[in-house]
Amino acid sequence: MQDNHLYEYAVIRVVPSVEREEFLNVGVILYCKQQKFLQAVYTLNEEKLRTFSPQTDINTIRPYLDAFVEISKGSKAGGPIGALDMASRFRWLTATRSSVVQTSKVHPGFCNGKADETLLRLHQQLVL
Repeated sequence: MQDNHLYEYAVIRVVPSVEREEFLNVGVILYCKQQKFLQAVYTLNEEKLRTFSPQTDINTIRPYLDAFVEISKGSKAGGPIGALDMASRFRWLTATRSSVVQTSKVHPGFCNGKADETLLRLHQQLVL
């Protein structure tokens, strides 16, 4: 039997009009220290976002979402934040901010399998 592994995750949100505090869930970021895992995945439903907020410029949002993915990977494309250790990158990505791309509060959980499978399951449940 596999051990349970503690993980932390946050939902990535697009908040087109910050002052209205309305948002659309677009992705998930998951960190599991025991499995040395940090990854973000997103699906930007452009039609839904345009229905939700017609004035939103999707071309300016996508690079920010791509940055979440690159920083979580620790790639050079993630810039100086991408060079930090995994825990620091997760904390930076999930820090409270008042911008168009935000994250929810961090939530804990246990997975008894692979963290990547848990990430995809959460993405399916919370975004798709």
